[in-house]
Amino acid sequence: MAKVYPETIIPVVNVKNPFVFTVWKKSLLFGCNGFTVYNSNGNLAFRVDNYFVKGNREIVLMDASGRSLHTIRRKMLSLADNFLVYDGESVNPRFSVTKHVNVLNTKSLAYVSTSKNRNKRNVIYEIQGSYAHKSCMVYDDKRRCVAEIRRKEAKGGVELGGDVFALVVQPSIDPTIAMVLVIVLDQMFDSSRRALL
Repeated sequence: MAKVYPETIIPVVNVKNPFVFTVWKKSLLFGCNGFTVYNSNGNLAFRVDNYFVKGNREIVLMDASGRSLHTIRRKMLSLADNFLVYDGESVNPRFSVTKHVNVLNTKSLAYVSTSKNRNKRNVIYEIQGSYAHKSCMVYDDKRRCVAEIRRKEAKGGVELGGDVFALVVQPSIDPTIAMVLVIVLDQMFDSSRRALL
């Protein structure tokens, strides 16, 4: 079987030492949906394993040893796709991700925001591009690109399938947050994965 993790770091223009991950939309466990994420050395970095359990409304991002890093829950009774993200297994959400629904601005896919109080949301990231084509950029509140989803190419320039792609993360964002955004985008825009939640 061919290796899906990178052997070399993908160059990024004008950026110092980004983290490069290879994301594989496949669980390591039989009978599960999920993700397996490798770092640039080929070591397991993160994983998501979701069993087909009726009524399970959450996705857990774990480190290589299976420790819970973030829990993602779909917000029910919401007009747009809206997900709440929690640190580990805490009860207070850290931030929310909301699908962009304005037909006039087709670049934006989603917004990541925190809640300063009940009535005011603070947008901290905007995600633009196309998840279906694995071509997305995550911008911070100062419009700097902090993470990017790219198609993965094997040696010789052959593109791998849509289930294997690269996640390039700048040092200004926590790689676990970038991976959470990939999971949420997958829930919002990949119709074959709707069964995870």
